Amino acid sequence: MKDKRTYDKLKEHGEDMTHENEAKIKPSTDSLTITTLTDQYKAELFKYKQREADHIKTKNQLDGTKQIVMEMAGTIKQIHTENENFQAEIARLREEIQLLELQIKK
Repeated sequence: MKDKRTYDKLKEHGEDMTHENEAKIKPSTDSLTITTLTDQYKAELFKYKQREADHIKTKNQLDGTKQIVMEMAGTIKQIHTENENFQAEIARLREEIQLLELQIKK
């Protein structure tokens, strides 16, 4: 009979051979189910966190765009008001020019 601690190949010399007599424990089906469910839960949680991050990113972009649009609307309203004031001023100046032309002709 051969001794268990002898090495047949040079490659085996670095291996730990103390595990030879250890009993192998087979996992039960319950632990496999729990492990599977845990892995599935972790995967779904990771996907949820990615979707949540995408949602937050999209919401921030939407809020930023909304703020820019509101600022632009205010600027357009201000320009429109100034344009109306300029048009009124131009009309007033044209009337003055006509009055002055009439005074010059007299």
